[in-house]
Amino acid sequence: MTSKHSKPNKKKYLTIAGVMALCLILAVGFFTARYIFDNFLPNVNKESILYIYPDSSYDQIIADINKCVINSNTFKRSAEKNGLQYSFKPGRYILKEGASNRHIIRSIVNGYESPVMLTLSGNIRNLSKLASILGKKLAHDSLDFISYFNSDTVWRKYNLRQETFQTLFLPNTYEVYWTISPKQFIERMKKEYDKFWNIDRLNKAKTLQMSKEEVSILASIICEESNYAREYPTIAGVYINRLHKGIKLDADPTVKFILNDPSVKRILYSHLKIDSPYNTYLHTGLPPGPITIPSIAAIDAVLNYEHHSYLYFCADPSFNGMHRFAKTLSEHNANARAYQNALNKLGNK
Repeated sequence: MTSKHSKPNKKKYLTIAGVMALCLILAVGFFTARYIFDNFLPNVNKESILYIYPDSSYDQIIADINKCVINSNTFKRSAEKNGLQYSFKPGRYILKEGASNRHIIRSIVNGYESPVMLTLSGNIRNLSKLASILGKKLAHDSLDFISYFNSDTVWRKYNLRQETFQTLFLPNTYEVYWTISPKQFIERMKKEYDKFWNIDRLNKAKTLQMSKEEVSILASIICEESNYAREYPTIAGVYINRLHKGIKLDADPTVKFILNDPSVKRILYSHLKIDSPYNTYLHTGLPPGPITIPSIAAIDAVLNYEHHSYLYFCADPSFNGMHRFAKTLSEHNANARAYQNALNKLGNK
């Protein structure tokens, strides 16, 4: 026999079940929507660059990212749920327009850095200057770099001396990671160095009876002699002629290197007497190391020097930045007098 209360009870249970199912659907929908909203919807309005230093704290990272995202609340929730506070890697990260919180977090957790374009110019005079440049452009500071550069263990590893270690660096633009270590940087430079010194260049150096280091040393002097690359092969020819004849190079840039004073505009006779292995007015042959990091154009100018009979050159008295070349000392003295007279007229005594 059926109870008269069964139908109302059945309706009641169905209603409760329906409400519960609806609540469940709404709850699932809410959390699903929130999960999608927190993780996958675009949250970067404008491309930005984020730097995470080796000593950055989680709070600092969140503060920096909050400056780049549209909704900081969704990012913080997503970061905590995805464990960013427990795992983040130093690096330079580009937060692209339209990037989601999940994409940002995965990049930082996995260390998917965005590379930087590092340009080394041809007017870096020494390793201290190079370390200073690298310290400003990369995560490691200049002290880290110069300490590694000054290690005799490192020099020996690459069969170089302290004076010639600088020849390992070639001016160019390189794609590197911002967090590259001094050790990794040197390894990268060695790869580029080996790639540069191909069979053709090695054969030309052999023909000159010069080592790779000697070619770079001469190229460094040429770089300091002229601002015009088209003059490099002619100047290289002068110095190679002098080397072959056993004549001292008498290169003013080597004396300026000894003085280490950029304000010096004119080399005096007293400067030529400074006792230093870099003084090419006192010592025959090349100095023990480069006086700057030579450009690739200057290195190739040595390897492809202009064949001529010039033994001298002097700055053009018109101050056009070019030089006058001479085969004899009398011709050179005449050129030098013309230049000195032009300087005197300017009052540079």
